[in-house]
Amino acid sequence: MNIPLSVPKNKESEYKKNFNTTTRGTGRMMMFAGDQKVEHLNDDFFGKDIPSEVADPEHYFKIAEKADIGVFATQLGLLSRYGRDYKNIPYLIKTNSKTNLLSTEYKDPFSNNWIKVSDVVKFKKQTGLNIVGVGYTLYIGSWYESAMFEQVSRMIFEAHQEGLLTVVWVYMRGRAIKDGEDLHLNAGGAGVALCLGADFIKIICPKDKDGKQKTEEFKEVVNAAGRSGIICVGGSKQSVPAFLQDLHDQIHIAGSRGCAVGRNIYQRPLDEAINMANAISAITLYGYSVEDALAVFEGKKKLIIKK
Repeated sequence: MNIPLSVPKNKESEYKKNFNTTTRGTGRMMMFAGDQKVEHLNDDFFGKDIPSEVADPEHYFKIAEKADIGVFATQLGLLSRYGRDYKNIPYLIKTNSKTNLLSTEYKDPFSNNWIKVSDVVKFKKQTGLNIVGVGYTLYIGSWYESAMFEQVSRMIFEAHQEGLLTVVWVYMRGRAIKDGEDLHLNAGGAGVALCLGADFIKIICPKDKDGKQKTEEFKEVVNAAGRSGIICVGGSKQSVPAFLQDLHDQIHIAGSRGCAVGRNIYQRPLDEAINMANAISAITLYGYSVEDALAVFEGKKKLIIKK
């Protein structure tokens, strides 16, 4: 574990605790991403082939409580409405979010801060919830990137001062960006997030025109992140074997340090969603093969949690 110098001596034990809680002591993060009710509005929660129970926001919390995850990321307001009934989940608070209504065709993206780190710390103290970190979505290439740089840099410094982990969602997006999934460009984005001080960087591992993941090439992004850990975007729901294989290759070939998965988990009935989260943790946190993780999803093999 590399403890940033922005973590004061009297908060190092808190940082270590939060890091080990989130990564199970492996250095890898399995994030259950629950910020899409803002980012994607209701598109992910209602529609063809989406189970009716997904429309209930509590579906998130039921999964996070019963599955073996590293951390559940969501907005403070959602947590304030449901956290009383789900106190045992490790949480990461998103300090900013925006909808997808205004595309870059009309305006470059800017996701302004909703709350300060001090608000998160105050909320943590008054509720006793296990809040281990904070996160921020950053759009590099936007006309407004400098304002977001200032916000995320301050968020990271203030969070480290309290012993909290930090995750930066990095998207190369704006009218100046021709291809937001360009690997070389995303390697540059990972380097920016490293310079901002992020502990983990959530970023996309792109695919070629035939749908094959660019695993070998993705090493450029991982290397550019240096001591910040790359965690890969889960993306749209896909077949379970294909998703688990991609995840395995991201970690064991490209060298990423985990994943941030939303739709591939929660767009399923509860029991299936729990099994999927466990299968993802099996690979990410516990070193299972794709075959054994698939058996966990299918209920043929029990996830053995290594303490």
